[in-house]
Amino acid sequence: MHRYVVPDSIKERVIRRQGKFLSHDTIEAGRTALVVVDMQNYFVAEGFPLEVPVARDIVPNINRMAKALRAAGGTVVWIQTTSARALTTWGNFHARMLTPERSDTRLAGLDEKSEGYKLYPTLEALPTDLRVKKDKYSAFIHGSSELDAQLKSRGIDTLLITGTVTNVCCESTARDAMMLDYRVIMVSDGNASLSDEEHAASLNNFLVFFGDVMTTDEASTRLVPVLKRAVG
Repeated sequence: MHRYVVPDSIKERVIRRQGKFLSHDTIEAGRTALVVVDMQNYFVAEGFPLEVPVARDIVPNINRMAKALRAAGGTVVWIQTTSARALTTWGNFHARMLTPERSDTRLAGLDEKSEGYKLYPTLEALPTDLRVKKDKYSAFIHGSSELDAQLKSRGIDTLLITGTVTNVCCESTARDAMMLDYRVIMVSDGNASLSDEEHAASLNNFLVFFGDVMTTDEASTRLVPVLKRAVG
């Protein structure tokens, strides 16, 4: 798992901007969703084309965060990238930014009937959780998925972002969420990248401009269960 320590210079910039290091003193579970991004075989399982080995290390933390949020009355969402509309909605990327071989591999590996499309098997997804398909890196960019509509219909305004790759689909989704006025937390030990450097750079940038970064433990201890919040 990536070891992430927030640099003092980043802490100082965040405190200058908002007056304190973390904007979330508490996390109201009933208005919160755990968004698990792209933890599919294609990106996680050994031997698959875009395997991120560290992604297997974060599975226990994702499961633990999901269990804690469900118990507190929150929502868990599993995001899966599909190639079904890739050539019609994102054609330039596949035609001009990938070699023909890489494009064909991606289209086949993320086909909804393929093993690559499936969630990594040790993830504890429940039938009561939400499943959302996305076409692009960000689940929130226009036309990519139904995530925004699904969350707003449930009164959700706070997101915990986990998954892979930290600095690609996770950060893209988290940044767009913030720009749609969600309160967003990236879970540092619930995200995985191809290197410690890319992981840290992504989280540092997110902290300075877009939202909070917490560990699984830090987020879990801030959860305010629905019943407790209602009584209070």
